[in-house]
Amino acid sequence: MHVHKPRLEQLKLVRLLISIYRIKAVRALFPVLMIALVYWEGQHELRGIRLARTLQELRRIPAQDILQMLGASLAAVAAMSAYDFLIRAHFRMKVGVFSTFRYSWIANTFNNMIGFAGLAGVGLRTLLYKKSGVPTSVLTPAIVFLSPVMITGLSLLSWASLFGILPAEGLLDEHHWLVFAVWGMALYLPLFVMVQRSSLFAKWINRGGGRTPWMTVYASVGSSLLEWISAGIAFSVIAEHLLGGVHFQPMMSLYVIAAIAGILSMAPGGIGAFDLIALLGIQQMGYSSERAMAVLVIFRLFYFVIPWLVGLVLAALEIGQQGIRLLRSSVVDTPLNTWQRIWGWPGQYTFLSDLGVWALGKLVLVAGLLLLLSAATPELLSRLRFMESLLSLPIMRISHHLAVVIGFMLVLLSRGISLRIRRAYIWSSITLAFGAVFAFAKGFDYEEALFLLFVAFLLWLSRSRFYRVSAPVSRHSLLWWLLLTSGIALSFDLLASYSHRGFFKALRPGAEPEWLQHHGHFAYTAVGGLVAAWLLLSMIVALRPNRRAEALTAPPDMDRLRRYLRTEPGNALTHMLFTGDKSFYWAQGGKVMLPFAKVRDKAVVLGDPLGPRSLVNDAISEFRTEADRYGLSVVFYQATPGFLPIYHEQGYHFFKLGEEARVELGGFTLGGKRHSDLRSVSNRFVREGCRFELAEPPHSPELLNELRSISEEWLRGRAEKGFSLGWFNESYLQLAPIALLRDAGGAVTAFASIAPGYDNGVAVSIDLMRHRLKSPNGTMDFLFISMLEWAKAQGYKSFNLGNAPLSSVGRNAGSLREEKMAHVVFKHGGHWYGFLGLRRYKEKFSPEWEPRYLAYPASLSLPVLTLDLVRLVSRRPPKERT
Repeated sequence: MHVHKPRLEQLKLVRLLISIYRIKAVRALFPVLMIALVYWEGQHELRGIRLARTLQELRRIPAQDILQMLGASLAAVAAMSAYDFLIRAHFRMKVGVFSTFRYSWIANTFNNMIGFAGLAGVGLRTLLYKKSGVPTSVLTPAIVFLSPVMITGLSLLSWASLFGILPAEGLLDEHHWLVFAVWGMALYLPLFVMVQRSSLFAKWINRGGGRTPWMTVYASVGSSLLEWISAGIAFSVIAEHLLGGVHFQPMMSLYVIAAIAGILSMAPGGIGAFDLIALLGIQQMGYSSERAMAVLVIFRLFYFVIPWLVGLVLAALEIGQQGIRLLRSSVVDTPLNTWQRIWGWPGQYTFLSDLGVWALGKLVLVAGLLLLLSAATPELLSRLRFMESLLSLPIMRISHHLAVVIGFMLVLLSRGISLRIRRAYIWSSITLAFGAVFAFAKGFDYEEALFLLFVAFLLWLSRSRFYRVSAPVSRHSLLWWLLLTSGIALSFDLLASYSHRGFFKALRPGAEPEWLQHHGHFAYTAVGGLVAAWLLLSMIVALRPNRRAEALTAPPDMDRLRRYLRTEPGNALTHMLFTGDKSFYWAQGGKVMLPFAKVRDKAVVLGDPLGPRSLVNDAISEFRTEADRYGLSVVFYQATPGFLPIYHEQGYHFFKLGEEARVELGGFTLGGKRHSDLRSVSNRFVREGCRFELAEPPHSPELLNELRSISEEWLRGRAEKGFSLGWFNESYLQLAPIALLRDAGGAVTAFASIAPGYDNGVAVSIDLMRHRLKSPNGTMDFLFISMLEWAKAQGYKSFNLGNAPLSSVGRNAGSLREEKMAHVVFKHGGHWYGFLGLRRYKEKFSPEWEPRYLAYPASLSLPVLTLDLVRLVSRRPPKERT
């Protein structure tokens, strides 16, 4: 069956899109499928869990047992530093012992919480060791060497399970699919050893230094074995304190099987699969589901959450302003192995570039959630009775409600902390201080109070990082945060009602303290706290940037622009600045001007900066610094090749937007064979009595009304475009000549506005073009010919015919993936926009083509940026001033 070529190209585009998103879909769906499988296997046991009784189990833990369990968990996390000391010794890194331990703690705790197979640790280790001055030539092989090491210890423990040293027959007999998982993990170890001793590994990773020595292989497996045994010991210690009478061997066996399921699920920290397998195993030993769940909750808290909070503190103190520059250089210099490319490194971890402030934001978020959790769960009776002897009942009630409000406010303010907003820092510090007071007053919760004060102290230490006046908040973002906080409020109500109901049942009738007798209506507390937090934040305008950014996006000063253009040359886009939809940033004492428009969190500069070239680089740096105070990233739209070295120095990436057609008027003529078609069109229109006319401003109201009718007919109800395109605006059209094409009866059939180049008569451009729908074929050809001849007669050197979007983009085999997709759109996107037809039409006039680029910071996502640019160009133009 014959397939048309356009259809074939469309199929290629579909295949390309599928290949791009296939891996991401598998990456997202596989953990879900694994968790669903485990849930299906254990759904009967899961139905028996009662949250209230689990909370009661947790409340009964003595302080001495808590310290022992926490100590075992922290020691297990500390044991993971063996990885970093391994690469420190093997690759002879000049890093101090304490720094190595500190870097290990940050990387491993983040990896436990949010990473898979060491990828989060890869990013953090790269950033931290780079910060300590470890050269890329040493760091690259060290990081790649470490990636496959981390599960070798679990693989060795899998062999112990298969040989009966760590027996788990009961769990494996009941869930047969786990046998395949254990065998798969066990076979990883011999594969790892063979790869380490291979010549290929010696060439790629050891950089010609020979095969990995056996001693290093043993040390690698030993480091991993230390991690998994230490974690299993921590799990067993927690189980011993909460269950009582358990032995180490069966609990270690259960931990190994659960850890294998967690690794294969590919979920962060093995969450879901690990917990369900461990829950089923503990219940199989004869313990209740509530006590089994208590073991898992404590293990997650002590081994994952609390060490991660310590890691957040260390990261907040460790990583400063230079983080983003170091990460970028690391990403560029570090070759990726296949494992990392499959899982999207480094794109999915771009937040690491500003980890210090990101960590502070998460600490504020945790502080808010901790206050809400504390308010939702029953207090200890001894503490309540103690506070009743110190404070009156109304003060305790008010403190409880205000703690809920503070909790919601901290959740909302955490986003502002991550965005470096100065006012968010001020109000977070205030609310943390008040939150500590209310946490103490509502039930003598001095632990929460100390944690809140500690977070406030960390914010104070990092106060210089919060320099932004504001940051953009989109409607989508506001809706997302509203849904998130509403979900938290619903969870607060469900948890509080459920836990207090079970708590009351456990008390003797009449034994409740007076505070608990009046404690209820948690839904009102949750909704009231949520509403109050949103209202307070709206009143203080901590995260309402649009009102604060007026100083940057002030209305353009057209008189200043006219004075400036008398001394400084413009370009082909300069006339667009008089449309009124762009703001002007005057840099370097007013010597350089950058015209821009704001769209979401981006300041898009139209064309290149105007002014002395020697000052442009510093002007861009000045503008980026000022824009960053408002949370804006600076983008250059339609950048010319001559300025690319400057943008490169600024660290920008480039995407080719298309090409601009420029006719050199000195060589333009209708004579000869090359332009015979244009000559025929010109002769035909002259014979038919059509004539070209150039109308100089000011234009009469009658002419503008006639042109408006042509424009509305040409638009056919479509909306005007803006930003980089002119639109029908009478005050704008009064600024320049208008080329008219009149028929034999004198009526205007087509027109085009002329855009001067503000370069002392060197170049001129075509701007707005419109024609009657029933105008004869060749109308615009004759208008173009007439304008070119007029410009040549006036002494202009070149005539700019405008852009051909996506022209000559992505044609080469080595082009970027996005540019290859743009090339397919260019060839077969005629249904939506005549890309190829526009290029062919302008080719009639034999122009010279010059590329135009999009220059954007590396931190921005190109697809998202493209959508924002489409939104900007499609934005409704401002109304005409009367």
